[in-house]
Amino acid sequence: MHLVVISIGKLKQGPERELAERYRIRFDDIGRKLGFRGLAIHEISESRARDAVTRIAEEGSAMSALVPEKAVLVALDERGSSIDSASFARHLGKWRDESVPQTIFLIGGADGLSPELRRTARLSIAFGSATWPHQMVRVMLLEQIYRAATILSGHPYHRV
Repeated sequence: MHLVVISIGKLKQGPERELAERYRIRFDDIGRKLGFRGLAIHEISESRARDAVTRIAEEGSAMSALVPEKAVLVALDERGSSIDSASFARHLGKWRDESVPQTIFLIGGADGLSPELRRTARLSIAFGSATWPHQMVRVMLLEQIYRAATILSGHPYHRV
C-alpha cells in the first residue's frame, strides 16, 4: 500500500519542512519492511478566490483530481474523531492487509475540506479540539504515520 498526503498550502524552508521530511524518511525506512510502498506528499496552492465557498470548492476539486479509484481517503478535519495511535496503526495495518492500493490523507486549507471529500472519507480524524496551523497538522500526521509503522513492527518507539 502506498501512502499519500495531499495538503493545501506549501511548507516553506525551515524547521517544519525539515521535521516533516525527517518523519517521511523514517517511515520509508521501516514502512517498506512492513509492506508499505512509500509515502508521498503533494502540495496544492491555496485558492485565491474571494469567498470561502469558492475556495473550498476549488481546493476540493484540485485534491480530488489527485485521488485514484479504490483509494482509501482519510480526512484531517476538526469534526473528525480523536483516535489513539494504536487505533490509527490498526487502520493502516487493516487496509494494507486488505491490499488497498493507496491510503490518501487530506489536509484542507484554512476554510477546511470540501463536503464531498469529507463524505467520501473512510476515516475522519482530528488532533484534539484545538485549532492547529496546517503546517503543524502535516508534521503531526507524518509523525503518527511513522509511529503507526513502529507499532505495527513492534519497534520500541511507541511506549504506553
